[in-house]
Amino acid sequence: MTAHYLTTEQNSKLRQWERWNRRYFVFAFVALTIILVFSSQLGLSSDESWGPLGVLIAALITPIIVLQLRLACPACGHRIGWQAKLMAPDQCKACGTFLRSKGR
Repeated sequence: MTAHYLTTEQNSKLRQWERWNRRYFVFAFVALTIILVFSSQLGLSSDESWGPLGVLIAALITPIIVLQLRLACPACGHRIGWQAKLMAPDQCKACGTFLRSKGR
């Protein structure tokens, strides 16, 4: 059985997803930390309601979910987003393709 690898173009597209995912995760983590630490000073939360704070947290987390849902194996198109964490998985569980180019 021969191992299947991504083409250079497919690999490039996957690495681009990883860069976007990593950058947004860092941004969202820092933003959430700042918002949660300073939420009472900014008037975003009260004892009774999450109000604007809940909306802001949902707005920061939603793109993470969207990025995960958009990730598909470049070789077969199977959705692999939930297989990934911050980076793409090493291999597609559906088709067995290694998710990197042969030279890497």
